[in-house]
Amino acid sequence: MKRLLVTGYKSHELGIFQENDKRVAFIKEALRNRIIAFLEEGGEWVLVSCQPGVEFWTAQVVLELKEGYDVSLAVIPPFEGAEERWPEDIQVMYHHIIEEADFYKPVYKGGYQGAFQFKAKDRFLIEHSDKALVLYDEETPGTPKYFLAMVQHVDNYELEWITPQDLEDTVEELEWTSPEIFRGEDAH
Repeated sequence: MKRLLVTGYKSHELGIFQENDKRVAFIKEALRNRIIAFLEEGGEWVLVSCQPGVEFWTAQVVLELKEGYDVSLAVIPPFEGAEERWPEDIQVMYHHIIEEADFYKPVYKGGYQGAFQFKAKDRFLIEHSDKALVLYDEETPGTPKYFLAMVQHVDNYELEWITPQDLEDTVEELEWTSPEIFRGEDAH
């Protein structure tokens, strides 16, 4: 397994509207742990479409991990200009991510044309990855349900989950290893 697709909820689906929300640190730590395990098993590439939320935070984590791991980041949005409706600060961070990514190419040239572009993006990412890591809660379907509906028809494709329980476990671990996060201090 050399290529890992990571997806999950958009930030607003999680009720997260600021990048400095403590929950972002918890989610990023859970992602970091899983991505490191993937890399230590011989993984090489992490693929995202880089929508704000889980995919965006994944890209940030991968760029941080490049300092200690041989990992490549592919950013594959559904179409050009996907970020144009996002808040300006998110657009700035997105442009930094795509500048630092090892591969960047929208599935479609030009702007938004229809919902079919999102399906095509999911299909492309599935076809170009070996497995997916999905932050998901079955009780709160959200946008990941569209990806999961498509991937259930793919043979020999592995899914790995980050569940609410996994996030709770990460928080408990961080309470011991990085208590400054809970005091509002800088975690780094």
